[in-house]
Amino acid sequence: MRDAYIFDAVRSPRGKGRANGSLHEVTPAKLSAHMLNALKSRNNLEGHTVEDVIWGNATQVMEQGGCLARTAVLASNLDERIPGLSINRFCASGMEAVNLAANQVKGGAGDGYIAGGVECMSRVAMGADGAAIAVDPSIAMNTYFVPQGISADIIATEYGISRDDADALAVASQDRAAKAWQEKRFDRSIIAIKDMNGLPILDHDEYMRPGTDMQALGALKPAFKDQGEVMPGFDAVAMMKYPHLEKINHIHHAGNSSGIVDGAAGVLIGSKEFGQAHGLKPRAVIRATAKIGTDPTIMLTGPVPATQKILADSGISISDIDLFEVNEAFSSVVLRFMQAFDVDHSKVNVNGGAIAMGHPLGASGAIIIGTLLDELERADKTLGLATLCVASGMGAATIIERV
Repeated sequence: MRDAYIFDAVRSPRGKGRANGSLHEVTPAKLSAHMLNALKSRNNLEGHTVEDVIWGNATQVMEQGGCLARTAVLASNLDERIPGLSINRFCASGMEAVNLAANQVKGGAGDGYIAGGVECMSRVAMGADGAAIAVDPSIAMNTYFVPQGISADIIATEYGISRDDADALAVASQDRAAKAWQEKRFDRSIIAIKDMNGLPILDHDEYMRPGTDMQALGALKPAFKDQGEVMPGFDAVAMMKYPHLEKINHIHHAGNSSGIVDGAAGVLIGSKEFGQAHGLKPRAVIRATAKIGTDPTIMLTGPVPATQKILADSGISISDIDLFEVNEAFSSVVLRFMQAFDVDHSKVNVNGGAIAMGHPLGASGAIIIGTLLDELERADKTLGLATLCVASGMGAATIIERV
């Protein structure tokens, strides 16, 4: 079986996922095309050079429907002979696109791929697709469905994670993201978004709130308490599933949960022969990939079993991993990961994460792989692991080794 290499990784800045966000005027196809064009121009990809574009997004309706991957190819400067495949593994869609492309290369089904994802949350609202897991009573009742914010609070309750723990992680995310931008750690990967006249639209992650402190976060009310206790009573649903819990401890709010943003990211993946044919130097090899299903109610614990699986499958030890990117969907997700593996926070999300910079659902998996690669190179480290929790109870992971 051949090795699959990463030759390049790019991402857009993340814009606030609201009508007044800087990227609101940019459609998902156009934002994706910016990533494809950047990979083409940076790597001189002329003609039918890659086998496919595999593109993830989580809400596949309206502007993000209709095989967005192929639409993005046609909206870009890529050769029209390059097809497109849209995939959906919710928040892990961008990672799954990368993993699928890597495994296609390993299996000999093409030498080169572009993989990644997009989510324009200001234009296509989360949940606009009316997912059956949430809206079909026969499924929702049988799976004890609760919204993700409730799931995050269940994790906090189950594993003894306090409000102060969650807020401290959020403050660290903001501080680290601000430092990373100040030190230009993202410069190699960021593709500034410009309009058709070449005028700048956005060149930085605009969701960040530098200077956030514990006092500011302490003033915020729990975001999911009413949803759990007053509205549909999702706490009662949760405690039917987990009767040992006497009460759900609601610790999450807007400041220690991921931000709603617009963003896209792309990764160029190929075989050794692909790199030689195009004069490209590999930056990393994709050592292993994994995905797994988990409890659909607590839902967001997937990074732990996904990591256990990828380590077992690859023969790599947790102590061999130099750096971790654990998507900051909610503070409790990252804190539970560090608790489960006894990993020090100094190795996890060293440049901040989705709490500070936002979580563009279908793009985040590709974003954190690129961020991990950049940091392995900057810090002169070797092995990195990226992982995400996934809606409805799944997890995904990727291990890369710097070349």
